[in-house]
Amino acid sequence: MTAIRIERRPAPTLLTDADWPGLHPVLRRVYAARGVGSAREVAPGLAAMERPDSLGGLDAACRLLTEAIDRQQRILVIGDFDCDGATGAALAVRGLRLLGATKVTFDVPHRMQHGYGLSEALVADLPRPLPDLLITVDSGIACVDGVAAARAEGCRVIVTDHHLQGEQLPAANAIVNPNVEGDAFPSKALAGVGVMFYLLIALRAHLRSADRFANAVEPDLSSLLDLVAVGTVADMVALDRNNRTLVAAGLRRIRAGHCQPGIAALAQVAGKPLEDLSAPDIGFTIGPRINAAGRLEDMRVGIACLLSDDPAEALELATILNDINRERRQVQQQMLDQAEQSLDNFDDAAPASAAVVVHDEGWHPGVVGLVASRLKDRLHRPTIALAPADPEQPDGEWRGSARSIAGFHLRDALAEVDRRQPGLMLRFGGHAMAAGLSIEAANIPRLESALAEVAGDWLTAEQLAQCRFSDGPLAGADFSRELAEQLRDGGPWGQAFPEPAFDNRFAVTSWRVVGERHLKLSLQGLDEADGARVDAIAFGAWPGEPPPARVHLLYQLTTDDYRDRHGVQLIVRHMSSAD
Repeated sequence: MTAIRIERRPAPTLLTDADWPGLHPVLRRVYAARGVGSAREVAPGLAAMERPDSLGGLDAACRLLTEAIDRQQRILVIGDFDCDGATGAALAVRGLRLLGATKVTFDVPHRMQHGYGLSEALVADLPRPLPDLLITVDSGIACVDGVAAARAEGCRVIVTDHHLQGEQLPAANAIVNPNVEGDAFPSKALAGVGVMFYLLIALRAHLRSADRFANAVEPDLSSLLDLVAVGTVADMVALDRNNRTLVAAGLRRIRAGHCQPGIAALAQVAGKPLEDLSAPDIGFTIGPRINAAGRLEDMRVGIACLLSDDPAEALELATILNDINRERRQVQQQMLDQAEQSLDNFDDAAPASAAVVVHDEGWHPGVVGLVASRLKDRLHRPTIALAPADPEQPDGEWRGSARSIAGFHLRDALAEVDRRQPGLMLRFGGHAMAAGLSIEAANIPRLESALAEVAGDWLTAEQLAQCRFSDGPLAGADFSRELAEQLRDGGPWGQAFPEPAFDNRFAVTSWRVVGERHLKLSLQGLDEADGARVDAIAFGAWPGEPPPARVHLLYQLTTDDYRDRHGVQLIVRHMSSAD
């Protein structure tokens, strides 16, 4: 097991009460550690959005869409089988309809049958004749063959994506992607749903300049920002200033109850009141329920839920997604148990352990990304998890999902593996922290050694040492509902703007196991936290033996409204002995 150290973030310049009246001193410290100097930097208004002018490909895409709207041509939106692709597809359909498109529909690849994105297999399965215009969302930049197949049948193609390009760009009629080489758009962290939102903004401006709204009310695209918020948070892209602007605006709509019926229904089945919904709630409850459809079943269910305008229908579809997510959790836990058993002899000091590759012919390819993510967190190593693309052909093609640690750019690492061993992988793509690949079963052992070699060359011992960051200790009086609520509402928190975490020493006054794996603790604060009495929950952390009598915890302070308690609770992120 990789050793874990807790490091406290420096807070070089503290905001004063004059800078931000009424802000809790702990939250001032948290913001200072993230470089925040004013309230406007935390959740800026929509006026702070980056302008679309510098995003390449918008003019060509808007001309194509305007022509399709004017001629009432058929437009087909191709989504993706994750939450970003699903929310992006729903956003595209809703937005284009608001802007005058009368014949816009969606489709989405099936993970098992078509593979990723606009593949040749998906194009072959689309109804004939093909639509006049096809738009990809959250994919397409690597779909050279699929775009070519659609173009060969006379279909015009707009690619909207945010993933890094490969050596060859698809021959689309227009490409909108801030991460295409040479693109001048300043925010490279846009999710796929964010790219689509920018296209809709640009299209509205294009139509406005042509006086299309002279005798009509101009559509309010901000009404769709709840979809942008959900997709952006769930895709775990960096919450830079621009993404925080989009997410904060979307959260404001959700909390006010001004969201799509499908999002309201998903919050309902997850037991999350809309008025208290936070970005982490989206990441841990809303996103996984949408994602589950694409992992185990068909993402059409997820997109249909987001497109429904009937609250009863939306709730019915959200309930189906909730059931699929429950099954996903069971499959994931079984796979994770098997993966951890295969790593019982993992030696983090061995040269070959700089990266981890796990695989099993009985695994579900839709869940390997979650297994890779959990193992990456536990071992602090770049991790790939693989499963057969077709369970009936375990000796054929396998599909893998990869997750990384800071300092190891996954897509670049896979490109380096491909450079050192050309043809080892059939396909690969992605970005810095997540990637996907396809490979023949016989080549998996070579992938293990090749990735470990690249990781060993690129990563230093310091980068391989697992460090978790804390915003320092809380005082006894800080374990309050007031602070917990300010922390909850003080985001949006997410990648590159992490949710606050604190560390203190506690005495364990009592404990019990909840469910099969969760550890419930009653604690009394020590040292700085003296006088605090608080409960804590450590999910999936039951070690099979009693916890130490005194513990050092890295935790998050949250509200606890279970059975109308109206109190606070600690969510434990790491626990070690304090003796």
